[in-house]
This record gives sequence, C-alpha cells and structure tokens, in this order.
Amino acid sequence: MLSSDEGMAALRLARGAVEHAVAKKPRPARDSSPVFGEKRGVFVTLTENSCLRGCIGLPYPVMPLGDAIEHAGAAAALEDPRFPPVRKEELPGIRIEVTILSAPECLKGTPEQRPGRVVVGKHGLIIRGMGTSGLLLPQVATEYSWDAKTFLDHTCTKAGLSTGCWKSPHVEVLTFEGQIFTEHS
Repeated sequence: MLSSDEGMAALRLARGAVEHAVAKKPRPARDSSPVFGEKRGVFVTLTENSCLRGCIGLPYPVMPLGDAIEHAGAAAALEDPRFPPVRKEELPGIRIEVTILSAPECLKGTPEQRPGRVVVGKHGLIIRGMGTSGLLLPQVATEYSWDAKTFLDHTCTKAGLSTGCWKSPHVEVLTFEGQIFTEHS
C-alpha cells in the first residue's frame, strides 16, 4: 500500500506526464520514495466533466512504478483508441486518477463458482481466452452498481468475447486489487 503522500506524488507524476506529452512541459521530478522503483501494475484514468477521456495502464508489474505511471499517463492522453488525443486547451479541465494494482492472480475454483469468489468493490478482473483478453478496474463495478455476474459479463465484452464466456473452463479469470488516488477540483 502507498501512503497518502506517495499517492499524491503518483498523481503529480501522472499529471506531469500528461502535460509533458500534450503540451511539452518539462518532465516532473520523481519522488524519492522507494515504492516508485518497485515493479507494479498501474492504470491512469483521465476524465473531463465527469466523462471518461482516456484510460491506459499496465496490468502486470513489468516496470518500475514511476516509469509505469509516466508511460500510462502519456498513453492515456494520446493513445487511447476510443478517443482523439487530448489537446493542450483541454488540460485545465482534465482530472486524473491513478490506480496502483496488486499482481493479478488466477481466480480459484470451477467456472460455476467464479461469481461467488469475485468481491465487487475489491476485485478488478482480467478475462483471458481465445487469443484475447480484457480488463476492468475494481471501481468500474461499483460505479455502475454491478453484481459479480454482471461484472464478469462486462469483462468478457471488454475482451471482445461473448457475455457468459467466463463460464467456460477454457477461459481464465484473474483478479487483482487497486489502490485509487484521485485529483480533486
């Protein structure tokens, strides 16, 4: 778990990465906390007027957290295929959320037991199978008031698979937890 000071530093780093990518402002200074050197998964979410504007991340711990935050922040601003790149004039209205992830783990049990093992509000989900994968962060299920089955179905859809694919023994379901830090207006 990150401290609140480390969470604020993560937000500053993400903001700086977005502003560097979009407006070519100088890169932000890194916090000296050792946590930013640990390999961690992270997602950076951008909203504008409470609407999603970009969300990109690294679900697996493949690079140091500081690098991952900068990479995800720049990518959320410029590379989310669902949205056009963020423009410089939008920056004052963009709000940033950083979600620091635990390492994904296989959901244990049979496919029939999966809904009972997903804890809405705690778990994020990754569905993998048939050559594709999809991920939804833990906060998505609570934002939409989904139960575990609906959350599983939407993660299947995010993967480009049919709803209910999580019932197949050939589809892998992974869970992870996220620590969320959000900029305030």
